[in-house]
Amino acid sequence: MSALPAIFRKTAKAAPVPRQLSFSARLRRDWPLLLMCLPAMALLLVFHYVPALGNVIAFQDYNPFVGDNPFEAFLYSEWIGFGNFEYLFENPAFWDAVRNTLSITIFQLVFYFPIPIALALLLNSIMSPRLRSLVQSVVYLPHFFSWVLVVSLFQMMFGGAGLIAQTLRQAGLAALDIMTNPDTFIFLITSQAIWKDAGWGMIVFLAALAAIDPGQYEAAAADGAGRWRRLWHITLPGLRPVIILLLILRLGDALNVGFEQFVLQREAVGRDAAEVLDTYVYYQGIAVQQWGVGAAAGLFKAVVGLLLIVGANKIAHRFGEQGIYSKS
Repeated sequence: MSALPAIFRKTAKAAPVPRQLSFSARLRRDWPLLLMCLPAMALLLVFHYVPALGNVIAFQDYNPFVGDNPFEAFLYSEWIGFGNFEYLFENPAFWDAVRNTLSITIFQLVFYFPIPIALALLLNSIMSPRLRSLVQSVVYLPHFFSWVLVVSLFQMMFGGAGLIAQTLRQAGLAALDIMTNPDTFIFLITSQAIWKDAGWGMIVFLAALAAIDPGQYEAAAADGAGRWRRLWHITLPGLRPVIILLLILRLGDALNVGFEQFVLQREAVGRDAAEVLDTYVYYQGIAVQQWGVGAAAGLFKAVVGLLLIVGANKIAHRFGEQGIYSKS
């Protein structure tokens, strides 16, 4: 540095480090943003963090009728440590529910998770904005239907007295009752989930596609890259961070495949096919007032989900992706 002329030594000095603002200064600067966040923070506090204190029930023989109020029931219920978990892990019905839940999750990861991506790619290729808006509205409209309506529509189509069964009978063929067949139940619920929610999930990938620079496609086309090469080298790499993020979140939700869809169809196909952890918590915990067992099953779900999220996020870091949080 000493060999450089003085004018160059002056310009080569390090840029001054910006002064760190104090907490009060940052509070005065950002108070409107913090004020806008208060409603969401209040909702999280009231409906997520405060109810999480109820996990103490998993370690008690909880009796809601002890004492004069719910707080006294927490205090005076008998503390049994891991007794509820011992009962849970020794119960074959619990492991049947875990097995069904994991089987459904893995099946839907393979056959349901790619559907919104494919829909987004197909819809993004439609050139007419009006036709694209029409198709998008029709595809994601079923998301707003309740599961009662979805199951009823499938019953009218695929049930024993449904349209397809009646058409087969009129043709002299054996009628199929898909709605009560436990062997095809996993295909049925996956089809229902695709019809109801695939269009809604497509919106996230459409937003990711809109963020890709169109200049990349123009440059690739000018270099002679065809449609499939542009898809492989531009579109899919642009979608990769969103795909990995949603995949991590889905893995963290692996033990939560839903409640209403299954409880509506559980009696039709039987417990062996339709019992998942959410219905197990209801029928083995709440319905028979074994509150501690139900809370233990819920806490088990939460711990396993947390471990899956952390593990999947570490794998994402190894592949150079940010995941749901960055490395510390």
